This record gives sequence, C-alpha cells and structure tokens, in this order.
Amino acid sequence: MPTKNDILTLKITDITPDGLGVGKTDGGYVLFVAGTAPGDVIEAHVMKAEKSYGYAKAEKIITPAECRVDADCPVFPRCGGCLYRHIRYENELGIKKSWVLENFRRIGGFDISDIEIFSAGSPDGYRNKAQYPAGTDKDGNIRFGFYSKHTHRVAPCRACALQPKFYADIVGAAEDFLNKYKISPYDDATGNGLVRHLYIRNGVGSGEVMVALVINGDVLPHSDEFVAAVRGAADGVVSVMLIINKERSNVILTDNVITLWGKDGIADTLCGLRFEISPLSFYQVNHDGAELLYGIAKKYAAVEKSDVLLDLYCGTGTIGLSMAREAKEVIGVEIIPAAVRNARENAKNNGISNAKFICADAGKAADELSDGGVSPDVVIIDPPRRGCGADVYGAIEKMRPEKIVMVSCNSATAARDARAFADIGYTIESLCAVDMFPRTGHVECVVLMTRK
Repeated sequence: MPTKNDILTLKITDITPDGLGVGKTDGGYVLFVAGTAPGDVIEAHVMKAEKSYGYAKAEKIITPAECRVDADCPVFPRCGGCLYRHIRYENELGIKKSWVLENFRRIGGFDISDIEIFSAGSPDGYRNKAQYPAGTDKDGNIRFGFYSKHTHRVAPCRACALQPKFYADIVGAAEDFLNKYKISPYDDATGNGLVRHLYIRNGVGSGEVMVALVINGDVLPHSDEFVAAVRGAADGVVSVMLIINKERSNVILTDNVITLWGKDGIADTLCGLRFEISPLSFYQVNHDGAELLYGIAKKYAAVEKSDVLLDLYCGTGTIGLSMAREAKEVIGVEIIPAAVRNARENAKNNGISNAKFICADAGKAADELSDGGVSPDVVIIDPPRRGCGADVYGAIEKMRPEKIVMVSCNSATAARDARAFADIGYTIESLCAVDMFPRTGHVECVVLMTRK
C-alpha cells in the first residue's frame, strides 16, 4: 500500500464523473488523479492515502494517452465548469456511454451488451443561459467569470467555450460600464459591494436575448448607460433587467425583478412549442440537446390517439406537452407550484386543451390517480437526481401502464429504478445515453420499459 509522498509510475485506466483519472498500483490499490486521461502513464505523487484508495498529483506525464488533446480554454481546469477539455470529444462520448452501461449492469443487474450514445452536435456554444459572478482582477478592475472549483474565488473569463460567442461581447460591455463608473463588485465575506452576477439568457429559435444584473441594492447608478451598453454589444437584446438580491446566501436569483428596458422576458420555440421565459423560468440550457432528448422519449413512448399519458415530475410540462397532440389526454404532476403555473401557461399559449397539471408529490399523486380509476397507457418519468421513491413503484404497479419511459440525469438511480420496475413485471426494450452537457461530468439516459 502506498503512503503519503510516495512517487510512483501509474497508468490511468478510467476516469470518474468528477474528472478524476483512476489508476491502480501493481497491488491493486486505487489512486485518483486530477487532470489525467485514460491511457496516460504518469509519475504520481501520493498526496493522501486511505485504507483502500488514495489521491495523487500528476507530477509528470511520461506517456500521454491517445485521447489527450491540448485544452483550448485559458481557465481550464481552474474554473471547474468543464472537466474534459483535455480529452477528444469522441472519447468523452465513449466514456459517458460506459458509465451508463456499467450502472445498468452493476446496479440494475441487466444483461445489456451495448447501447448508443447521442450528441446534439458541437460540444461548444450550447448553453443558452449563463450566470457570471463578479470579482476583481490583479489590477483591481471588476471582472466577470466563474468560481474556481470548490471556492468562491472568481476566475475571470469573458469567452467561455460553452456559451455562444456573442456572450463575450455582452460581458465585455458590462465590465467596461462598471469600471467606467467605478461600481463595486459584491464581496461574499463582508456582504459589501453592489454587483453580484451578470445573467444572460437567449432564445435559440427566436434570437431574443435577456440581460440582467443581480445587485445587492435597490438602484443601479447610471442604469440608462448600462442599458445602452449591453444593447449595443449584441444583436437581439430585447430585455434588460435588474434582479435585487440583498440576502447573505449563495442563492443567485430572486423574484424581485425590475425591467429597465424592453420586455419582461424572452420567447423561444422547443419541440414545435412556444415558451415565454422569465428570468426565473425553468428552461433547458441546451436547446438542441433538449430537442434530441425529448424526441427520443417521444419515439420510445409512441403515443396513440386513444392513449392517456401520465407525466410524473413534469416540471414546466415540456415533455408531456410535446406529445399532447398525439394523445387522448396528458396529466402532468409536479411538486413545485411555480413550475405548475408555467406548465398551465405553456399549454394555454400553445392551444393545447387536453392537458391538465396537478401540483403534488409524484408518488402520492400517482397513487391517488390510481385510486380514482385513472389508468394511463404510458407513464413518462423524469425524476430528480435521487430518482423515484418507493411510492412511485407502488403506484405504477397498481396502474399497470403498458409502457414506462424514463428520462434520467443520473444513470445510477435510473438503473436502480429500472430494476424496481423489472421486479413488478416490466422489461427493458430500449436504452440509450444522450450527452446533454458536453465537457461536463453529466450524461442523460432514456429507458423504455414495457409490461410483460
């Protein structure tokens, strides 16, 4: 077993969703090493040694992995947003596919030999929402960027590769405005300073752009000049706002929103539906990835005109509403009241009259619907990372739908839930992975299960 400060040669054979390379010594002891790629042979400096695993630092890459590339971002890996900019994207897809497969084999106990992984295209420029904390550079100028990993230190970054390129122009205009008028950034430690975050959203289908400053106060000095600065920085700016947040907490957004100029939000289209997006609205940050993900779910569901579709954990109703015109009825269940209000508005704005939404816990609502005689033909499940609860399994068992389509951002809990459904009479017909968030440690999966 290695001890702290040992220096040894190590081959990296795998990588975790946290971006840590995994290597084993000749004795089978596991070491996790940041900044490495599968296939690297490194000189490892052991920094911490637990009983069965430890952490090491790569002092030198002796032989680089075939999948390794030069990182194309000046703040990688300091920023902490991306984990895999040093790995070719096609290899990243293979790594993520292996995570999903391994979880369904090991946790779910399913004998699945292979699956497909889908990507919406370019791994860059896909995010339609950005929240940049404010800080200062070494010269004392206000700069926007991102928090370094596990800290509240801002790593200045105008041009993030995950955001559309024009975001950098808006960031630059906002920085220039704040420095010109000597407006101070917020300091987490003291609670002093005015500007907390710069917040940008854009509609990929509409071309509309929203820009907001989150401030620790009631008034932005020279606000007309701020409006002019950001409007002049990019085409499509239709909404400029202030978001008032005077709380000493890590929460970024509040419902205290002031429109300085233009509309109170932006519009966008997704899966053929129109959505009105306020600063607080939930909306998928990867537009093309969401259309791909929901399209696969729709294909798996294969809803018919006679079908009742139950959409559990429905959020703002996007998945269920995208299938509503093919169904007899859609029933959405969501525990967050604001999301339910948005779902009802989305149905109304799109002329969908055969959808209703219930504000309740998914398991309890499904149980009550079952007791009330509701018998859905298809159940869509899009749970949070922790997955479904046992009450959902019980409600599904009582309702006995023909199909379950599960969309999950956590393949480990998806595998566990799929095993629970298999134990009550369902079998996996289709399974795939979808890379909604390239360069990060996240991957979605979609599962179709049918009743035996």
